[in-house]
Amino acid sequence: MSGAIEALYIYDEHNVPILEHAYRGRPPSASSILPLYLAHPDPRPSLIYLPSASPPVTVFSIVHANLLFLAPSDVDSDPLLVLEFLHRVIDVLEEFIGAPLLSSKLQANYDVVAQLLTEMCDAGIVCSTEPNALQEVVEVPGWMGKLLGGVGLPGTSSPSLGPSNPLKQSLATAAAANAAAQGPAIPWRRPGVRHTSNELYVDIIESLSVTIAPSGRLLSALVSGTIAFTAKISGVPDLLLTLSTPSGPQGIASKIDLPVFHPCVRLARWREHPGELSFVPPDGRFVLAGYEVNLLPINPDLDKAPKHMEKLFLPAIVDIRKSLGPNNADFEVRLTLNTNFPNSTSYPRPGGGARSGSGTSTPSFLGGGGAGNSSSPVLDEVVVTVPIPKAVRNITDMIPSRGDVQWSPGDDVLEWHVPTTKDAGSISGTATLRCTVVGHHSLDDDLDGDDTDFGNGTKPTNLLQGYYDAESYQDPASSTLSHSTKPKKKKKAKSKKSKTDTTTTVASEDHLSPSPSQPQSQSQTPTPPPPAAAPTLSLSSQSTRTNKKAQLNSSLMPTSASVSFSVRGWLPSGIKVESLTIDPRRSRGLGEGVRPYKGVKYLCLSRRGVERRC
Repeated sequence: MSGAIEALYIYDEHNVPILEHAYRGRPPSASSILPLYLAHPDPRPSLIYLPSASPPVTVFSIVHANLLFLAPSDVDSDPLLVLEFLHRVIDVLEEFIGAPLLSSKLQANYDVVAQLLTEMCDAGIVCSTEPNALQEVVEVPGWMGKLLGGVGLPGTSSPSLGPSNPLKQSLATAAAANAAAQGPAIPWRRPGVRHTSNELYVDIIESLSVTIAPSGRLLSALVSGTIAFTAKISGVPDLLLTLSTPSGPQGIASKIDLPVFHPCVRLARWREHPGELSFVPPDGRFVLAGYEVNLLPINPDLDKAPKHMEKLFLPAIVDIRKSLGPNNADFEVRLTLNTNFPNSTSYPRPGGGARSGSGTSTPSFLGGGGAGNSSSPVLDEVVVTVPIPKAVRNITDMIPSRGDVQWSPGDDVLEWHVPTTKDAGSISGTATLRCTVVGHHSLDDDLDGDDTDFGNGTKPTNLLQGYYDAESYQDPASSTLSHSTKPKKKKKAKSKKSKTDTTTTVASEDHLSPSPSQPQSQSQTPTPPPPAAAPTLSLSSQSTRTNKKAQLNSSLMPTSASVSFSVRGWLPSGIKVESLTIDPRRSRGLGEGVRPYKGVKYLCLSRRGVERRC
């Protein structure tokens, strides 16, 4: 595809353009294209068409480390090609100027950044994006050159500090120019690599995501895996990495879905023999392959599972019970830990001990030393997360059987940290957390009939608009008739009055009388009615009030709970490294009798991956 990329713009965290590199044509400037891009509401997609730009362009974007990367194109381009180019640019910049990427680093190393962008793309066509190949053609000044250049002296790359022999200098310059023109024989590995210690490390990291229905049925169980490789070996080695499953190497083809590989992997070998990765590794650390595994590859309604399907094992399972207690204001979280990992020897055995050999205690970029290996997995970083509804005002009681709980009023989630160290006792078993939730004051005040105000003379507003207590609500007329009053005896007037006065008095008494049948009082000053007695609630009314309060508390209950954890030395998919060998016939420059040190590590990560719904 010709001319897919037109330009590359980089903006800092304040959306100020700090780099503008054009590859072909006359693209819109960085300052003119930014307002059109920001006009789209969040979240902005990675591909946006801007018809109002001059000329109209399609903008591909990536946000990394608070930096915005934009690549406009006025022709039909493959979106995956442009987005992958932006990702390669980020990886290369982190390799050359260091991670994390900062605007100050880009501005201080503009000469290196300009060389990299020129070599990676030419006239809109992606050229070389491998760091090993770019290191051969991009000149990176060292700290000595920067120091000498800062004081006005020529750096180490200056000819004045080069070889004193003119013939040697000319030969070196010609050799360098020839190598730059032809390029390296292998794009991802630079020639002449030398290491004092030959080491090969394989690290397989899998991310687990499981969703469990309220009934306990598995809804989904997915694994996303990455095979990271670190090669610190001299020469050009040719390696063969063999993967297998508990059902054997033949189960790889049916287990791994959507595999992706580094360009160094020979795809023909993988198609013919699934599970075998034949490749010449780049120097240093890189991602060899990625894959996905569906732990529920069949319909759960089927009675019989296929032979290649293993039973799903989860080291941590969470369950939640809600609407507990007399007022349905309590909920309980139950965490079950199980460290009896399949195909491991973590349990005590006669004459036991961890299996020794390659890969059990080999250091790698995962860290952790020798803790956690395939023969003795280690469960760590267990955290239970419970989403709390916004209607919850406070949680009065948080009682865990082990660990500590973190929650503050206003937080969206409650976190329960469960220790898994040996000092905390046995790891396997069940731990519980009991909590009591409290809603807003207005809900409790309305239910209890309290007229408590907030100190400013106003009653709290009921958050449940349109709801009222039918038992406590009474019509004024019906409440007046409900009071039983006895008719009072008439008192004889001490003085005789005129007929007109008597009529007036009777009329006023009729007006004050609660009912026509009540005797009229002849006193000029009407007697005030007795104070109304407090209404007494019946047992049915109290039961109804309790049920309504329990119903309101049920709306404060969480709807799910999830658990996070990490396991060193175990993979949920069951994939393992069967062997890692070097082909001596295809390898070059390794040396006679050199046996590199090999190491394998497994790591499972689940960040809120096991979710239980309720």
